[in-house]
Amino acid sequence: MFFYSADGEEPRHIHVEREDLAAKFWLGPVRFESSRGFSRAELRRIEGIIEENEPYLVRAWDEYFGN
Repeated sequence: MFFYSADGEEPRHIHVEREDLAAKFWLGPVRFESSRGFSRAELRRIEGIIEENEPYLVRAWDEYFGN
């Protein structure tokens, strides 16, 4: 899970990549945005992991982008 340094103009979100697969989820609350190649089951699992770690991810975003 990561965000790009140029992502600060968008609402909080996180990217997930594996091999040639990619997904994007909004934070606060966690919402699916887009996917390239992940199955529905994988996306549900990823979303659960993001929800479990959302406080950390939001804090990391805010610290990085100065929100």
